[in-house]
Amino acid sequence: MIRNVIGAVLAVVGAAAAVWSPFVAWYEGRLGRYYEIDDPFTGITAERADLWTSLFLVMAVAGVVTLVGLLLRSRLTVLLAGIIVLGFTILWMVRQGQAAGNLTVTGDDTGVGWGVALALGGGLLLLLAAAVMTGRVRRAPAYVEHEHGNHNVGGPRHARSRDNTRHDVIPGPDRPEYPGYPDEPPPDERRT
Repeated sequence: MIRNVIGAVLAVVGAAAAVWSPFVAWYEGRLGRYYEIDDPFTGITAERADLWTSLFLVMAVAGVVTLVGLLLRSRLTVLLAGIIVLGFTILWMVRQGQAAGNLTVTGDDTGVGWGVALALGGGLLLLLAAAVMTGRVRRAPAYVEHEHGNHNVGGPRHARSRDNTRHDVIPGPDRPEYPGYPDEPPPDERRT
């Protein structure tokens, strides 16, 4: 339970960082929301994208996938969101490096900006959240009523019912119902 809570917190923080990243400078002061959604595939252009045709759409979809994964307690869905964020960010970095000749990381607005760091960090947090989460907890099989009493489906031969009393399917040799059970106790157990 506690692992799911920690994983959910990490996932929410990671998704928030990824969704916020297009509103921060990605390269040479240019915001991530100004890059076209197809720029990582076709090459970086100087054209300014609208909000819903920019990298913001990818990050928003990853945020929605994260929320769905948390609601379903699905590790794979949260993992998918992390792969989407990291995949687009790394592919963008490759294309930007090709367009600029190289990628530089500086403290001013002449290189890779904080938006890329937010996207990379958010994607890594999503992957970490998927690793921490336990996912759904499997329940034990339900009890079913049989002619010999309550027995756990698929359980051991001598299963216990909910009231913790033992109901044997086949009586043991120490029970009077067992065929061949002696009518009289053995001689060493007789009272004299």
